[in-house]
Amino acid sequence: MIERAEKIADGRAPLNKARFLKISGATKELDQTTIDRARQLAGLKGYVTNLPRAQMTGAAVIEAYHDLWRVEESFRMTKHDLRARPVFHHQRDTIEAHLTVVFAALAISRHLQDTSGVSIKKIVKTLRVARSATIEINSQRLTLDPELKPAARNLLNQLQTGH
Repeated sequence: MIERAEKIADGRAPLNKARFLKISGATKELDQTTIDRARQLAGLKGYVTNLPRAQMTGAAVIEAYHDLWRVEESFRMTKHDLRARPVFHHQRDTIEAHLTVVFAALAISRHLQDTSGVSIKKIVKTLRVARSATIEINSQRLTLDPELKPAARNLLNQLQTGH
């Protein structure tokens, strides 16, 4: 970043936003104060929380931060693997109902993933064909079971037994 700012200050590169560059009118120069501060803080990382220390220790805050990728993965999973699409609600009841359904689907997905050890994408792909139907003709009810491939049957057995 310093090299980039130096090139801009020397006129060897076009004027772009650079962290360590100070511009005063037509004068471009390195911002030594910012460079010194960055060097002083290099290697340090800060975590900010609004929770009191008695409720969550510093180590617990850092541990929670390191698990943040799971939240991000969950949102990617709901958008992609579960094919969730944006839904626009305007009333509080419908917003809360939608969020309840999304979080229930996420919880079930996580449970299935943890139980089977298989990604939700693969679970959805494998079990997509596992559909049954109930037909009623002349007051007679018929249930059509799906023909499962061995992979789907194995996955369902795995989910049923828990391993």
